Formats: sequence, C-alpha cells, structure tokens
Amino acid sequence: MAIQYKTTLDHTFHALGDETRRDILSMLAAQGPRSASELHAPFEVAQPTVSKHLKVLEKAGLVEREINGRSHVFKIKTAAMSEAQEWISRHKQFWAGTLKQLDTYIEKNAPREEDE
Repeated sequence: MAIQYKTTLDHTFHALGDETRRDILSMLAAQGPRSASELHAPFEVAQPTVSKHLKVLEKAGLVEREINGRSHVFKIKTAAMSEAQEWISRHKQFWAGTLKQLDTYIEKNAPREEDE
C-alpha cells in the first residue's frame, strides 16, 4: 500500500527523512542555485536517482526548478521549511513544559534520605 500524504508538512518531513535530500538542500543553501548535473556530482549514484530525489524535494515545495533549454536549475525555497520549523518549535515547547512538570513531580515525590 502506498503512503498517502495529506498535507504539505507530510511531504516536507518525508523529503527531509533522506540523507541525500538533506545534503542536496545543504548544497543549495550554501552555494545557491545549481544545475541538476552540479547537484549530482558529489554523489556516487546514477543521475536518475538524483533526479528522483529532486522530484521529491520539488513536490514538498523545498526546491524550485527553472528550465533554460536543456538545463534544469534548482534553487531552495524556504516556506515549507519554515512551516516544519514552526511545527517542531510548538512540539518542542510542549515537551519542554511536560518534562519540567515531570521533574517537579519527581523532586516533590522522591524518597528523602531521612525517610529511608
């Protein structure tokens, strides 16, 4: 059964779940727009494999493709990444608060040396 993604965020996290795709995004962030062949160069995989990774990144809205004749140039887009960062921040705040409450509970209810 194929995975069905319902939101942009689903596509974003799927895309970020692969090391090669994260490396491609890092290259684009550090070096700016790059052609498909430039993005392929550092990887020891076939060009069609990198093309599939680029399609996943495109579908997630993390990169944008510009076609100039036979050249396909990719540049990073930040909106989808910002949405993922906001989601992570909200959940980080929730878990930080929850863990603080757990610490407080443990401190209040831990047996004291004098009780033993």
